[in-house]
Amino acid sequence: MTAKVIQMSSNDSAEVIRQCLQVLDSITSDSSVPRNIRRSVNEIMDILNNESEPLFLRAASSISILEDISNDPNLPLHTRTLIWNLSSQLETIPVDE
Repeated sequence: MTAKVIQMSSNDSAEVIRQCLQVLDSITSDSSVPRNIRRSVNEIMDILNNESEPLFLRAASSISILEDISNDPNLPLHTRTLIWNLSSQLETIPVDE
């Protein structure tokens, strides 16, 4: 049995980033989310928008911050779910781009 390797194109990765930025923007505008978390989300948005860094590095940095955010006890449950989904999406970005 042979395994198929699915390659993501840079367009797919750009679409993942675009979708993540939309979700992050909705989190920053949610007044039920604590201010410190919204600040971290803004930091992630800045990282993802920084096109001078390689895409995989931006994704990895963002995932690290998202992991820290997800462990915050003050994070609302609905936002925690969004954070986990964002991490999962960013993990689909290949390292070798």
